[in-house]
Amino acid sequence: MGLGFAERRACCLLRPPGSGREGAGRDAPPELRGGSDVAVPHAYPLGPLHEPASALMEPQPCPRSVAEGFLEEELRLNAELSQLQFSEPVGIIYNPVEYAWEPHRSYVTRYCQGPKEVLFLGMNPGPFGMAQTGTVCLPPILPITSCGGPDTPICSLSVLPKVPFGEVSVVRDWLGIGGPVLTPPQEHPKRPVLGLECPQSEVSGARFWGFFRNLCGQPEVFFRHCFVHNLCPLLFLTPSGRNVTPAELPARQREQLLRACDAALCRQVQLLGVQLVVGVGRLAEQRARRALAGLTPEVQVEGLLHPSPRSPQANRGWEAAAKERLNELGLLPLLTK
Repeated sequence: MGLGFAERRACCLLRPPGSGREGAGRDAPPELRGGSDVAVPHAYPLGPLHEPASALMEPQPCPRSVAEGFLEEELRLNAELSQLQFSEPVGIIYNPVEYAWEPHRSYVTRYCQGPKEVLFLGMNPGPFGMAQTGTVCLPPILPITSCGGPDTPICSLSVLPKVPFGEVSVVRDWLGIGGPVLTPPQEHPKRPVLGLECPQSEVSGARFWGFFRNLCGQPEVFFRHCFVHNLCPLLFLTPSGRNVTPAELPARQREQLLRACDAALCRQVQLLGVQLVVGVGRLAEQRARRALAGLTPEVQVEGLLHPSPRSPQANRGWEAAAKERLNELGLLPLLTK
């Protein structure tokens, strides 16, 4: 039987610095890791190991940072998804990575500066989260039919620009993320994007980030080893404004969408040197297992109960259940030091 995440991590701690996959980026000098002041990411191809003498006088491109690489992968996925077409029940598509690019970029460059051992994975933006801030949010585990009323604005559900399970006050006050959130190219009148000004709180995001805020104290403690990301960056709405989950899409369109997202997840996991992916909710866990099957056993996939208020189990005490699960996975030492 293969080693679990905790056992494999203990073995890794016995290796000399830089001898493992996760050590290569972390032990590199700062000038090779890249900084965090990044605009829209660009590729920085590395030259040959031995440059001719005449080339040494010319300015050389800088190696890209982990954050730059991650943002490039997101833009690559955006370009691929823009080629897809969706029919009923989809009427409007929001892509917060585009119209909320500034806060999302701020989230990635601030909290994804180096390798990550653990990736918490959500499915796609919810109408009260990342759709507002560009930070990753946990969508409800069931389709939203009323979203608090037909005229309820989409509120920021994510805590990080492109971080699942967000909540406006957490994103703004604990994560320290800000920046302009533009209007989507096509905005549903019943689902206006208000960004960080949205007054509505989101239960899933408040539970998720509130738990880690209480556990870690400072966001730097959480992000030292962990990162939060959504598999799919798109939010789908019907013509009436109802949320459409990827599972509700027509089969062929769903598979085209998730195939591109799966491939992007594989590249992102390898870029970050992730050893453990924790799917938040059953759907995210199942999709991660399918997407990352070719990376096992180096990459382990596990699940965590979704904090949605639509889950009776979560309503009976999600924080206690989450702490017990993280302890089973051997993650508490990473989050409490």
